[in-house]
Amino acid sequence: MRRIIFGIICMIFGITLQSQEIFVFDNSNLQPIENLAIVNLQRTKSVITDTRGKAKMDAFTSDETLFFQHPSFQELVLTYSQIKDLKFKIGLNASTVNLSEIVISASKWEQKREEVPNKITTIKAKEIAFYNSQTSADLLGVSNEVFIQKSQLGGGSPMIRGFSANSVLIVVDGVRMNNAIYRSGNLQNVISLDPNIIQSAEVIFGPGSIIYGSDALGGVMDFHTKDVVFNTNKKTRVAGNAFSRYSTANNEKTIHADFNIAGRKFGSVSSITYSDFGDLRMGSVGNDEYQRFEYVDRIGNVDSVINNSDPNIQKFSGYNQLNLTQKLSLKISGNNQLDYAFHLSTTSDIPRYDRLIQYKKGNLRYGDWHYGPQKWMMHSLTYNINTDNDAFDHAKLTLAFQDVEESRVNRSFGDDFLSSRTDEVKVYSLNMDMDKKLSNKSTLFYGFEGFFNKVTSTAFTESILTGERLAESTRYPDGGSNYTTAAMYINFKSNIHKKITLQTGLRFSQVFAESKFIDTTFYNFDYDKIELNTGALNGSLGLVYRPSEKSTVNLNLSSGFRAPNIDDLAKVFDSEPGSVVVPNNTLKPEYAYNIDLGITDKINQKFRIEATGFYTLITNLMARADYTVNGMDSIYYDGELSKVQAIQNVNSGWIAGISFGIKADLSEHLGFSTTLTYSKGKDSNNDPIRHVAPVFGSGGVSYSARKIKVEAYVNFNGNITNKNLSSSEQGKPYLYATDDDGLPYSPSWYTLNIKSFYQITSYLQINFGIENILDHRYRPYSSGIVAPGRNIILAVRANF
Repeated sequence: MRRIIFGIICMIFGITLQSQEIFVFDNSNLQPIENLAIVNLQRTKSVITDTRGKAKMDAFTSDETLFFQHPSFQELVLTYSQIKDLKFKIGLNASTVNLSEIVISASKWEQKREEVPNKITTIKAKEIAFYNSQTSADLLGVSNEVFIQKSQLGGGSPMIRGFSANSVLIVVDGVRMNNAIYRSGNLQNVISLDPNIIQSAEVIFGPGSIIYGSDALGGVMDFHTKDVVFNTNKKTRVAGNAFSRYSTANNEKTIHADFNIAGRKFGSVSSITYSDFGDLRMGSVGNDEYQRFEYVDRIGNVDSVINNSDPNIQKFSGYNQLNLTQKLSLKISGNNQLDYAFHLSTTSDIPRYDRLIQYKKGNLRYGDWHYGPQKWMMHSLTYNINTDNDAFDHAKLTLAFQDVEESRVNRSFGDDFLSSRTDEVKVYSLNMDMDKKLSNKSTLFYGFEGFFNKVTSTAFTESILTGERLAESTRYPDGGSNYTTAAMYINFKSNIHKKITLQTGLRFSQVFAESKFIDTTFYNFDYDKIELNTGALNGSLGLVYRPSEKSTVNLNLSSGFRAPNIDDLAKVFDSEPGSVVVPNNTLKPEYAYNIDLGITDKINQKFRIEATGFYTLITNLMARADYTVNGMDSIYYDGELSKVQAIQNVNSGWIAGISFGIKADLSEHLGFSTTLTYSKGKDSNNDPIRHVAPVFGSGGVSYSARKIKVEAYVNFNGNITNKNLSSSEQGKPYLYATDDDGLPYSPSWYTLNIKSFYQITSYLQINFGIENILDHRYRPYSSGIVAPGRNIILAVRANF
């Protein structure tokens, strides 16, 4: 009997050993670490943690030493007995140095970063939450390698390597956001994306036209929203996140919630975010000329100039925004999967602050100038095929529809009539992307793309006293506009040597556009239709050389193009007071030819240095220049005689620069990072290129330990003297400070900042931060609104 009992005990004990599970978590926020490798000393056994940070320990014996490895965490080595003493709950410290990363943006499929010749920066959800980015424009600024311009608080125009607006591409979940009316001036469409549902954002620096087509001259911003998570067992699991945040500089109040329903074959992600932003307060130290001393208010049906009781408050700049996201995923037969995503973003009216501070003959120019609600809706359906065949190993077919609406409403000071122009774009797109492994060393990526844009424009002038409406000129042709692109690409990657990876590709794109004018009441052009039929062939050749496991040398030659869109070809608008831009039916695509050389070196897995230099040659450069309509160099627009200009292929140009970064784990708990970006560019007339940002960067030290993380950092920006301002920027003195000669220039600035969080429990976290601690008053280059002054941020986050 005793033997039987003893045998049963042994059996139960053996089963317990065999079913032992380990839980691995982030020491600072107590959250599970997914895809962490646990490897024995001999490298003969390994397991990977799941989405819950858990893994079975059956493969290991009690006398083994185990390594805990993850690219984002410092390596940890423990004996099995030490793990047992810790009750199989292991905390790892985050690493400032990412040793190895998987990137998607370079080919639309996962690749090891060390095999990709492009410079790519990744911003992860943890960073977005830690820095408490208010918008997706602010999210990109977290990298400190993308410069953000803002004309108004509800704005954010990324500048990458001297390109901006419709010369850089925005992609969300594989679907391009750029549409036919993305303009060459600064634009704010990136804020339509909800930063709180972004899982990661990858920025490709340099032309990305081989994979992504037109507009990807300066780079590609590839956003990946949170994926649906499936459960591994039969039970349905529900998990979620929520937070509430308050910021003092603009009285921001944001609430967010998202939750995932996970079954074995079906899952969903639902998300909602609402933000209310008040008038932005600028700093109190330096550059008094930036202050807002007076503003216009309507009192008793009369425009009145009111003295601002606090000149550091930027009246009127506040707005609010609502974002909704719904994603559904269904596992079909085999490994195939069907994914549906819905995104909706809408705002209140957004005051155009840079127009509200303009003066004419010593008086404020406008009684009102605002964007109407900015609306963006997207439906996308993706069929993921993971079945090997002769044509491909994996394939993705994506169908998408986007509906975009934006409007501009303005009224001159003292005028009782309000001008309103509304533009709507419906975008239909199809993408087919495939990969095929040709051998153990070589993979082929290829696919095709088509998208169709339909643009509709309406306009009216309305009396704010009587409500009477009159006809008004539209921004784009009133007969409607169509814009179509069809393209195919092929990209080849081969590890031609254990130390060398080759990537090369080609893409051909064909672009068609048509705009029709019907009403000639306002403008009598000598044509009633604008048409475009043009093609572009682009190529790339890249090499990655790995002298050792710790270093890489990248060389990349690439070309990109931007076909004229409807905004370039056919719009009529006031680019600045006293100037009006008119259609030009002779435009040709502009091209960029780029060379990159990058070096990355890692020392003892604790120190990483990265430097990249680039040179870009631009031909057929599209820019605003003086023009004539029916022989006239000036016409009336909104009641004002204005100089005629048009987007034209005026000349060529070049942009060159270097970016530099260091990341280091100074100790188990201390990290250090710094970045620096410098670029310069001129056109063939020796005029500085408008979207080339001043030298900028950051540097900071972080401390992380059990339940806590603190980071102190400095952001800095160099100056641009008057002679280095582009001619178009010199014509906007209201945006700039005044130098000793009374000329506009962009001063240098810096801010000191601190961010932190404390993890109360594994389910509850509190964030605290102070931006611009010294309360400097500064305006980033080319921006219309002054940056926030001292900003105290408090957020409470919960997960379940």
